Amino acid sequence: MKPTAPNPASLGLAAFAMTTWLLSMINAGWFSGGSLGLVLAVAFAFGGSMQIVAGLMEIPRGNTFGATAFLSYGAFWWSFALFALFLHEQVPAAFVGWYLLLWGVFTFYMWIATFRSSRALQCVFVALWATFFLLAAGEWLGSATLRHAGGYGGLLTALLAFYLSAAEIINESLGRTVLPVGAKPGLVKMETVGAAVVTRFAE
Repeated sequence: MKPTAPNPASLGLAAFAMTTWLLSMINAGWFSGGSLGLVLAVAFAFGGSMQIVAGLMEIPRGNTFGATAFLSYGAFWWSFALFALFLHEQVPAAFVGWYLLLWGVFTFYMWIATFRSSRALQCVFVALWATFFLLAAGEWLGSATLRHAGGYGGLLTALLAFYLSAAEIINESLGRTVLPVGAKPGLVKMETVGAAVVTRFAE
């Protein structure tokens, strides 16, 4: 039966992708920190708030992964924006590195949870946890090179998330696959495996 609740994935992914792209242009060295104000505005209005909305929409759909991801990354953008506005001069770089590392750890196990999802979603999460780890290392080592590498990782993550967002809304709206996202791995039932083993030895 087709769910009656709308699919919020395209909204949440677009909010994540746009904010990530804007911040990553600064991290990659394309723009200076003077551009951060617009990133923060988008983080509050779109990246943070709309992902939280998408996460709340996932709850009645029974999508634990979607709710956890969108609510968490929505909160990430709110925490980042509040930190950048009020606290960035008071927190040592090493502690910022831990903040980024812990988000990387969270993203890493969320990536593991995507193994039975589309290949496109898996790519978003693998690029994201790598980005967090690069940015964390950049803070700890004071390395502009690692920060720039993290910036480019964020740009790749944003592109992948934009693609998946577009695929979600276009494919659903047109009722056919226009933008492929990679087939979900097949689920193998343990009963079937057990029966096959018994049959093999019975022969």
